[in-house]
Amino acid sequence: MKILVANLGSTSFKYQLLDMDAERQVARGGIERIGSPESRCFVDIGGKRQEMTLSVPDHAVAVRQCLAQLTDPEQGCLKDASEVSAIGFKAVHGGAYDGVQRVSRELLDSMEEMNEVAPAHNPPYITAMRLLNEKLPEIPLVAAFETDFHRTIPDRNRYYAVPYDWAAEARIRRWGYHGASHRYIATRTAELLGRNDLRIISCHLGGSSSLCAIRNGRSVANSLGMSPQTGLPHNNRVGDFDPFALPLLMKHTGKSLSEVLKLLATEGGLKGLSGTSGDLRDVADAAEQGNPRARLALEVFASATRHYLGAYLVELGGADAIVFTAGIGENRAHIRAAVCQGLEELGIAIDLKANESAKGECKISAEASRTQIWVIPTNEELIVARLTKQLLEG
Repeated sequence: MKILVANLGSTSFKYQLLDMDAERQVARGGIERIGSPESRCFVDIGGKRQEMTLSVPDHAVAVRQCLAQLTDPEQGCLKDASEVSAIGFKAVHGGAYDGVQRVSRELLDSMEEMNEVAPAHNPPYITAMRLLNEKLPEIPLVAAFETDFHRTIPDRNRYYAVPYDWAAEARIRRWGYHGASHRYIATRTAELLGRNDLRIISCHLGGSSSLCAIRNGRSVANSLGMSPQTGLPHNNRVGDFDPFALPLLMKHTGKSLSEVLKLLATEGGLKGLSGTSGDLRDVADAAEQGNPRARLALEVFASATRHYLGAYLVELGGADAIVFTAGIGENRAHIRAAVCQGLEELGIAIDLKANESAKGECKISAEASRTQIWVIPTNEELIVARLTKQLLEG
C-alpha cells in the first residue's frame, strides 16, 4: 500500500510518498508559490532530485503535477496514479471531529468553524481538500488531526478556569497540537530504550514549538492550548499571552480586535522580540553580532521551554527521557544546552561535547545523568501514513 502524505501551506504543497508494506519513503517533493505565474517545483526519487518552474494555479493542480512526476515513464516510481491508495493530511483542528477521518463535506464544514482558532493552518487545508475532492474524486482523502494524540490528557490539564459550559458549548479547552510528532517521539523512544512504561518529555522545537508530557506512550499534557498560537513563543506567533492586555493594545494602536490578533499571530514570537526574523538561525546570528533584542528573544525562548519542562517534571514525577526534536531541537546545540543548564540537582545533566557534535538520532546526556537526554529527528509523515493505512484497513 502506498500513501501520499501532504503538508500544505497557503501557497505551498510538500509531500512524501511512502510504501507502507516496508514503511519506507519512496519519493518526496514539493511546490512553492502556488498561484503565481512561476511556481517552483522539486521532486526527489531514489536520491535523484529534479527542479523546475511551472505555472501551478491551485493545490489540485499541484497534486496532479506531483502525480505526473511520480508516474513519469522514465524517472517516476509509479506505473499509474491508481497505485496511490490515499492522500493523508496532517490536519490541525476538526471542531466536532477528532481522530482520523475520511474527508467529507461535513468534516470540512466543521473544520471551517475552527478557522479563527487555527487561522494559519485550517483555511489552506480546507481549500485544498475541497479542490481535491472535486477534481480527484478517485483518490480517498484522510485527515489525521493533530489533536488526536492528546485525547488522553486528563481533564485537570485540559480545562481552563472559565465558566464550565464554555467547554461543551464553544469547545473552549486545551486541545494540544503537534500530535503526530509527539506520537512518533513516544513510539521511537520506547523502541530505543526497550520499554513501554516510560515518562518522556518531548520537546518539539521548530517554527512552531511545544512540549508534551508522555506517560506509558500517552499524552498527559501539552503546552499548546486552545489554539496553535499559545504555549512557547513561535517563529512569528506570540505564545502565552494575557488576554486582558488586548483592550489596552487596541487603544494604543487604534486597531480592531481582529487586527491586533492578526499582529500577534504574524508579528509576534521570535520575530517580534528580535526585530530581525522569525527564523532562529537569523536570530542567533544577530545575537552573536551583539544585537540585544535578538539575545533577549533567545533567552525568552529558552526560559519558556524550561518553564514547561519544569512543570512536566512535576506532572510526571520525574522523567526517564527528555527528547529534542524538530528543526531547532534537532539542529541547535546552544538551545538544547540552555534548556538543560543547571538542572544537575534534578538528575538532568547534558554532555556538552556530545551535544555539540550531535547528528541525527543520538543520546546527549552525561553518564551521571539519571534522565536520558536524546536528539531524535521526528517523522510526522510516517505517523500520518500509519494512521491513514489503519483507517483504510478498518
